[in-house]
Amino acid sequence: MDALSILKRHLSSNPELFETVYLHSRHVMLKALDLADRHPELSMDRNFIEEAALLHDIGVYRTNAPDIHCLGTFPYICHGYLGREIMDQEGLPRHGLVCERHTGTGLYLTEILDQNLPLPHRDLVPVSLEEKIICFADKFYSKTQLEKEFSIEEVRSKLIKYGPEGVNRFDRWCEMFL
Repeated sequence: MDALSILKRHLSSNPELFETVYLHSRHVMLKALDLADRHPELSMDRNFIEEAALLHDIGVYRTNAPDIHCLGTFPYICHGYLGREIMDQEGLPRHGLVCERHTGTGLYLTEILDQNLPLPHRDLVPVSLEEKIICFADKFYSKTQLEKEFSIEEVRSKLIKYGPEGVNRFDRWCEMFL
C-alpha cells in the first residue's frame, strides 16, 4: 500500500488542496514518527503510523472550507468520518479509524449529541496508541499555517475553547509521548 498514491488519487484534481494536505500531513507524520521513536517501550507500528498520518485528512476534499481550497459540500468537521468512508472503500479500515477519530482529541457520543454535531452517533475517540500519537501530533500543525509548529500552550489554548475534557486528554498524551 502506497499512502501517497492514495492521497494523490483522491486529491490530484485540486493541486492547491493536495499540496496543503500533503505538507500538513507530512509534518504530522514526521512528528508522530519522532515521538514513537523516542518511546520504543510502547512498541508502536511505525509503518502504520507513517501511512495513517499521511492519510488522516484525506476526507477534507469533500468538505466546504475554501480558505484551505476545500470545495465540497459537507461541513469541515465531517472530514474525519468522510475519510473513514474513503479508507474503508480502499480496503484500509484501520487507517479509516485514524481519520474518524482525530478531530480535536476525539469526540465522545455525549459531546456529539450535546453540541448537535453533524457526525455519526458513536464515540469518535482515539483508542490505539497509533491513533493517539497521530491525533496528538496533528494538534501541533494546522492547514492554514503550514510551516508553524504550535507550542504546547498554543495547542492547549485552542482546545480549551471546546471544554476541559479535550485538554485533559491532550495533557495525558503530553505525559505519555513527550
